Amino acid sequence: MSKIASLEINGEKYEFPVIEGTENETAINIKTLRGATKGVITIDPGFKNTGSCQSAITYLDGEQGILRYRGYSIEDLAEKASFLETSYLLIFGELPSKKELETFETDIKSKYPTPDGLVKILEGFPKESHPMGILGSLTCALNAFFPECNQTNTENEVYNAITTALGQFPTLVSLALRKTQNLTQLTSDPKLGYVENIAQLLFKKEGEAYEQNQIINDALDKLLILHADHEQNCSASTVRIIGSSHASLFASLTGGINALWGPLHGGANQAVIEMLENIVNDGGDSKKYMEKAKDKQDSFRLMGFGHRVYKNFDPRARIVKKTADEVLNDLGVKDPTLDIAKALEKEALEDPYFVDRKLYPNVDFYSGIIYRAMGIPTDMFTVLFALGRLPGWIAQWKEMRTNKEPIGRPRQIYTGEKHREFVSSTVNS
Repeated sequence: MSKIASLEINGEKYEFPVIEGTENETAINIKTLRGATKGVITIDPGFKNTGSCQSAITYLDGEQGILRYRGYSIEDLAEKASFLETSYLLIFGELPSKKELETFETDIKSKYPTPDGLVKILEGFPKESHPMGILGSLTCALNAFFPECNQTNTENEVYNAITTALGQFPTLVSLALRKTQNLTQLTSDPKLGYVENIAQLLFKKEGEAYEQNQIINDALDKLLILHADHEQNCSASTVRIIGSSHASLFASLTGGINALWGPLHGGANQAVIEMLENIVNDGGDSKKYMEKAKDKQDSFRLMGFGHRVYKNFDPRARIVKKTADEVLNDLGVKDPTLDIAKALEKEALEDPYFVDRKLYPNVDFYSGIIYRAMGIPTDMFTVLFALGRLPGWIAQWKEMRTNKEPIGRPRQIYTGEKHREFVSSTVNS
């Protein structure tokens, strides 16, 4: 027997169906509310209690610390899958066979060549430009250079747009980095694996051969997998709502990039390093700042600890903590900022105040440490987050189009002035 929820407004009763997800999540389906009640709507600032869609991509349980892509635990994927396998899984719903993965990679690599005009656009950006601004602008420009990808009415057209996005994005990331660092631009190398190609685009020095470092490559692979999707967050829902107007994939991805740019979303790992640098500049007393974080009267905020979704340990943080230790040991980096990070981590994991409140280091804390150790500039952290989130955004866009979801159009409660008669300014002069 199907479940029903009852709502009473001014003595009138209304019934709405209750739907359940495969993990027993429950929702009241109110899509007929406004029509049935002749104008009544719900209001939910920030949509904290509102489901915008039914999705089969990612399952997240913040209370239990669970994250799964298409039913596979993040722990298994980080240990056993590559980023490209994970991308295929998110976008197409199943892990690829060996042949499917080879074809997918070959098709992506065929889209590596960067249009000359795109590089000319890059030349117009000041050196001081933020890399996220460059990435968003160049992603939007893909609409002009690959006009065939603006048509996505058939499976082949959708697949072409997807492989083009995955093929172009590593180079766009590299263009953003090397522009702001005043380095010679590089091109993607189809002879390398997908992540190996990303590594050389990021780290190759002028006039030097680049030697692949397996520990660095494994760390990049894991970080990209851990960031690949995270349910209906700000950027994912932005991609879906833009795509609901039947805007192109590139236009939708541009919206996701700009949403991710905000410090409350993708900029969190950058905020971690900036906080650590401020502590170093203030003398490096980590205990002092732990006390400040516990003082409710103090405006200081400890970045990279706790999570607005996970009420327990961030499952991604467990994985990436080990990776951070491996990278720091391999590179042997001597950096007072990273020393402060390790001190804060140790104190937070032992201090009853943080333990009782489950304010553990999260994925942003550890990913910031890893990127810092690799020598990646702080303002590039969010760009690498976007690179990891790319397959998730594509999966969200594709699912929305496949499900034929209606154009997004939230309602509002108007709180402005009532009707007023217009009086010309000349009358009062």
